[in-house]
Amino acid sequence: MSFTLQIGEQAPDFHLPATDGNTYQLADFTDQLIVIFFTCNHCPFVTGSDQITRQTAEKFQDKGVRFIGINANSALTNPTDSFEDMVIRMNENDFPWLYLHDQSQEVALAYGALRTPHFYVFNETRKLIYTGRGIDSPREPERMTQNDLEIALNAYLAGEPIAVPVTNPIGCNVKWTGKDAHWMPADACDLG
Repeated sequence: MSFTLQIGEQAPDFHLPATDGNTYQLADFTDQLIVIFFTCNHCPFVTGSDQITRQTAEKFQDKGVRFIGINANSALTNPTDSFEDMVIRMNENDFPWLYLHDQSQEVALAYGALRTPHFYVFNETRKLIYTGRGIDSPREPERMTQNDLEIALNAYLAGEPIAVPVTNPIGCNVKWTGKDAHWMPADACDLG
């Protein structure tokens, strides 16, 4: 079995608190498509591409696409990834997505999150149709040549096959509790 969810696999359920004070599970979302992405508060690849992610989320909001960010990073590894700092970050930025906290990291393991950011797109039946990066230069978005996430969403909504359903996420690795900041699970590997 691969570490990261494979195309066609079902979205794992979750039950996570969000910065808006509510707790969410997969069944709460009835949108046509959901984009679940593993993110955090501090990673320069996340903060560098936040505005592109915002633009993509806003562009597809009225097309039945819901964005859900999940922070699974250990605050023991990087204190700025705490839930309290998540709330501050959302209040300061007013992002157009929910921001959930996976303190146990069980959801990150179930999805096989490799990096921040790492995007997963699920269709109406919650089968995975795209996984990987958002854009090809998240740390320096001014050098971006391709928005892979937007390409995948456009293709699916147009009823066309997604030409490249798997790309390598580009970013910092997930910060796993009790592990070195650069540690990756042994079965984690490149997707492309």
